[in-house]
Amino acid sequence: MGRFKHIPDPRSGSPITVASDGTLDIPDDPIIPFIEGDGTGRDIWRAASRVFDRAVEHVFGRTKRLHWFEVFAGEKCVTAGKGDEEYGGWISQDTFDAIRTYRVAIKGPLTTPVGGGIRSLNVTLRQVLDLYVCFRPVYWIEGMPSPVKRPDLMDVVIFRENTEDVYAGIEWRQGSEAARRLIAFLNDDLCPSSPHTASKRVAPDSGVGIKPISVHGSRRLCRAAIEYALRRPPRPGRQRSVTLMHKGNIMKFTEGFFRDMGYLEARENFRTQTVSERESWILGNREADGNLGDEANARMIEPGFDHLAPADQRGVIEEVRAALALWPTHGEGRWKKKLMIKDRIADSIFQQVLTRPEDYDVIASPNLNGDYISDACAAQVGGLGIAPGANMSDGLILAEATHGTAPKYADQDVINPGSVLLSGVIMFEYMGGGWERVGEVIRRAITRTIKEGRVTYDIHRLMVAEGRADATKVKCSEFADAILSHLA
Repeated sequence: MGRFKHIPDPRSGSPITVASDGTLDIPDDPIIPFIEGDGTGRDIWRAASRVFDRAVEHVFGRTKRLHWFEVFAGEKCVTAGKGDEEYGGWISQDTFDAIRTYRVAIKGPLTTPVGGGIRSLNVTLRQVLDLYVCFRPVYWIEGMPSPVKRPDLMDVVIFRENTEDVYAGIEWRQGSEAARRLIAFLNDDLCPSSPHTASKRVAPDSGVGIKPISVHGSRRLCRAAIEYALRRPPRPGRQRSVTLMHKGNIMKFTEGFFRDMGYLEARENFRTQTVSERESWILGNREADGNLGDEANARMIEPGFDHLAPADQRGVIEEVRAALALWPTHGEGRWKKKLMIKDRIADSIFQQVLTRPEDYDVIASPNLNGDYISDACAAQVGGLGIAPGANMSDGLILAEATHGTAPKYADQDVINPGSVLLSGVIMFEYMGGGWERVGEVIRRAITRTIKEGRVTYDIHRLMVAEGRADATKVKCSEFADAILSHLA
C-alpha cells in the first residue's frame, strides 16, 4: 500500500533525512516535492525545472540527480480531484505529508481570492507545516534596472514570522453573531465606558480580528534571525546587525512585545556574541571617559532622564550597570566586533531602506510588517518578478515564488521565471553538502543573462525606460535558454 491517499509514491529517488546533529543528510538522488502553481505557475515551472536539472548536471555530472515529485495545491488540485474536503478541495493532506516526509520542496504561485472564498493556500501551508520563518533575501543583480540611484546598497535578509499576527486568520465578518458577541464582550467587560476607555470602544458595526503575538513564536523567529546573522559573512564597511522591526509605540503588547522578546532571546542565548545598541552606547561612553559615573552615563543614553519618575531613573541606572558588567567580554572596543541587536519603528524603516539601506543587514519582524517590507525592498532591486523567498522551520523548507499567479498571462510563455529560480538557489543553499554550488552557478548565469540584456517583458520595459538600447525582449522559455547558455 502506498504512502499517500491521492497520489502514487515517487517512482525513483531517495528521501532526504535528518542526521543526528540536526543537519540534513542529502542523498545523491534526492526526492524533491514540487507544486507547479496556478496561472503563470505552469510557464515558470517548465522553464525553472530545466535550469535546475541542467545546473545539477553541470556541477555534479551524472553522479547526482534531482527526482521531482509533483504534489498538489490550488486549481490543479481541484481539477485533478486530488484535494481533500477538509481543505475545500484546494489542497491535499498528501501535500503536507509529502513535504514533511521529503523535507525539501518548492512551489509556484497559488490562487488566493480577496474577500470571501478560500483562505490563502500559502498561509495554510505555512501554518499546517509550522514553517515559522519566511526567509526573504533582497539583493541587487548587476544590470537589473532600478528606480533608485544606488541599488547595490540594498543587501538585506528579512526574517518574517510566518504563523501568527493577523495572518492567524482569527476574524469575524461584520454583522455576524460571533462579531456581535465579541464586540459586546470587549465593550461591556473589558472596556466599560469611562473617560479613560471611551477611545477603546469598538463600533458595533465593525468586523473584528485578533492579533496574537506569542513568546514562543517571537523568540524562535528572532533566534533563527540571530543564528543566520552570526553565520553570514561580514560585508565590507558594514556592521553585522539584526534589526527588530515593530510598531511597538502604538501596539505595545503585541508588536512591542515582539521587540522585547527579540532582546530577551539575544541576552539569554547569545550573550557573548551580541550587543544591544543601547549597551554599545553605554560601553562607548565609559571608553571615552573612564571616570564617567553611572548616573552621568544614564543621562547620556536617556535624554529625558531628569524628567523621569525616580523609579524610572533607577531603572536606567540599573541598565547602565548591567551593560558595564559586560566589560570583560565587551569592553575596550570588543563590542564593535559583536552582532548588533537594535530595533526600529516600522514606518521609520520604510523610509530608511530608501535613504540609508546600508544600515540594515538582517531584519526580524512580525508577520504583517515582514510582508510589507519584503516587497518594498524588492521594488528597489527589480521587483517581485526576480525576488526569491522560502518558508522554513527546523529541518524543513518550502521555497516559493514570491509573486502572484497573473492569470491573464497564463500559458503565454511571457512571464519572468526569476523569482522561482532564485528561490531554488535558496533551496540548494539550505540543502548544503555541496548542493549550494548548484545555487551559485544558477545565480551567476542569471546575472550574466541580465547583464547582456536578454530579458522577459517586465525587465525589458524597465531597461528601455533607462535608455538601454541593447535590451532584447524574450519569452519565459527563451530566458531559461539564455540562462542555460551561461551555465558554463
